[in-house]
Amino acid sequence: MLSKITQPESFRWQKSNASALGRQRDIFLAATQWISYLWWDSIFPQNSAAHRYKRAKWVVRKLLDLGPTFIKIGQALSTRGDILPLEYVEELAMLQDNVPAFGSGQAIAVIEADLGKSIYAIYRDFDPVPIAAASLGQVHRARLHTGEEVVVKVQRPGLQQLFDLDVQALQKLVHFCYRYFSWAKKYELQAIYEEFVNVLYQEIDYTIEGKNADRFRENFQDYPGVIVPKLFWQYSSKRVLTIEYKPGIKINDCAALEAQGINLKELNLVGVSCYLKQLLIDGFFQADPHPGNMAVSDDGQIIFYDFGMMVEMQSLDREQMIKTFFAILKKDTNAVIDALVLMGLIEPVPDMTPVRRLMDFILQEFTEKPLELPSLKQMGGEIYEIFEEQPFRLPAKMTFIIKALTTLDGIARTLDPKYNPIACAKPFVKSFTNYQSKSSLFKTIALQAKDLVVSRWNQPSRTELLWQRLEERLERGELQLRVKSLESDRTLKRINIALKAIIYACISGFTLLTGAVLLMGSYASWAVIPFTISTISFFLFFWHMFNLGVKERLDKLAK
Repeated sequence: MLSKITQPESFRWQKSNASALGRQRDIFLAATQWISYLWWDSIFPQNSAAHRYKRAKWVVRKLLDLGPTFIKIGQALSTRGDILPLEYVEELAMLQDNVPAFGSGQAIAVIEADLGKSIYAIYRDFDPVPIAAASLGQVHRARLHTGEEVVVKVQRPGLQQLFDLDVQALQKLVHFCYRYFSWAKKYELQAIYEEFVNVLYQEIDYTIEGKNADRFRENFQDYPGVIVPKLFWQYSSKRVLTIEYKPGIKINDCAALEAQGINLKELNLVGVSCYLKQLLIDGFFQADPHPGNMAVSDDGQIIFYDFGMMVEMQSLDREQMIKTFFAILKKDTNAVIDALVLMGLIEPVPDMTPVRRLMDFILQEFTEKPLELPSLKQMGGEIYEIFEEQPFRLPAKMTFIIKALTTLDGIARTLDPKYNPIACAKPFVKSFTNYQSKSSLFKTIALQAKDLVVSRWNQPSRTELLWQRLEERLERGELQLRVKSLESDRTLKRINIALKAIIYACISGFTLLTGAVLLMGSYASWAVIPFTISTISFFLFFWHMFNLGVKERLDKLAK
């Protein structure tokens, strides 16, 4: 991701003499501080949104301090609603690269070292002032000796060494979490780490990005409304890319786009169809569709700039995603859940009722009308609790896809506040309804699209659907299972709180008695210690009893 240059404070990670010990110290100090916050919050729980926002802002600041590796981690975590509360997701989604550009002398040295020629033997003109910068590199304008205008993407010096140090520290941190925290296995932390490291190293190898750009351009060579700049391989290397200069209006600059006479709703249609093609047909998906990586030409075409972070989907995964996509269009909850199980996003368990209830709510509320932020915030805590208690899991590759889709959704809603994802997908569906091809993948899309059209015409009445769902639930015994699951869960939580209260009461009484004995004896000066412990324990006892009373009242209301 590239952004306009700012001049923020410099950071310790920028120093060229960073050592493995120093980086590990910085990383483990940050991790220890974060774990201490979590421990404190578990003892003195503060469930207010304001408190969670405060913690989330601290995390964002710390990730910026730690540098490029951790900025990328934060951007990836911004999609993990199954792990983090909504407040963290919102703050991390706003995480931007905010690091200063490096000197033009360093940039020229990288270019000359990699391409083996002096800068003006390669380019007729080279602007030493970068036009954009990010944590991984920066971009300069230039002109070839043939007269063609280009941009030169140069990698930040020392980035490979910094990543090597960070990856070593992260591996130790992951092993530590696996050993001492059960959630590390639950959320497949090792798999996420391995996928992240793989993507990270691919992103700093510009030859991979160049090949990605060529493949992406070939996929869209006859596709209307999309422009992919040409790459000049003779002036490119592992740390340098020379790319055709294609200026445009930033895709989320609505005022400039409207002034140019561009229809924002039509632009949304092109964007949605383009990404559905990437995901469901090509299986080759740009995983970082940030506004800094896309622009709009004067004639309304979308220009793609960055291909460092791409995700490739296997044909089997694509077929399941196609089935999920059309099941969502048909509002078929069971089909959506079945597809998610096959994709490994949900682990099947006896009681799937909470999952079905959540999926029903999403399909009914958010597929035919724009997603309202207050509605999302209202259900955010409930979703987080369901993710905590139910077998949701995100395979590593899916985290990048969800990150991209979340970013795209934000761009689409900026262009059109009344944006409806299902309505925008209809042109894509119609274009394949009567498509005939020998390809099994295209046949899957065509059959699913035809089935969608038929199901819309032959859709039963709402009353029939309700009876059908009720019969299915009774046959599966889900109604009985749900009552048992919720009631037992509530009871266990109340017992847990009560046991903690009893323990704190015992500690308070024992230490109070100990303090009294010391006070009456010859060790009166030591009595302050047990009295302090007794006071703290009594406060914790009172706090847990208060929570127990609140929970009992809430459970009665729920019944």
